[in-house]
Amino acid sequence: MSSGRQSRPSLYAFVAGAIWLLLLSACEDGSHRDIGDEINILTRRNDALVGPATGRLAGFGRKAIPQIETALHTAAPTGRLHLIEAMGRIGDDQGVPVLRQVAIYDVNPDVREAAEAILARWAETGAGAGTAGSSARAVAAQGEIARKRAAGEGPVLWGDAGAPGAPTTVGAPEPVGAPLPSRR
Repeated sequence: MSSGRQSRPSLYAFVAGAIWLLLLSACEDGSHRDIGDEINILTRRNDALVGPATGRLAGFGRKAIPQIETALHTAAPTGRLHLIEAMGRIGDDQGVPVLRQVAIYDVNPDVREAAEAILARWAETGAGAGTAGSSARAVAAQGEIARKRAAGEGPVLWGDAGAPGAPTTVGAPEPVGAPLPSRR
């Protein structure tokens, strides 16, 4: 009976230690919010704030890629170009699938070309540290882009009238600071 009492304190210490470790691992470092702030600048502005925000976002590295990918779905074309540039500055080969998707299916030709240009650069030099594996991923992505285009896959373009039954604008409005159309 005394052996049961001696094992309880060690069991309690173990449980307390496990709970403490779980609590420490559950603490957020705040980077998710900071990444979102930088992405908001890139998608909503087109002025002197974009360059520094791109640099700060690139500083987060691989951790920023999922949020950039999410933002690409709803940003205006100028914002998507800023996000693609940030992805290129991050230089992590985990961005290859995102860039491949954009290069094939984005409705804006400038955005498609920007994504494809980054993949071409990575295919030559390698992403990030320039490893052979990252270069091979970019080369494979280029091959898949070529195959899908040859098969007729690409963005769905509806012409000037837009998609039937849908508003003529898609995605977010152009960022602040973008040139405004003339009202003639």
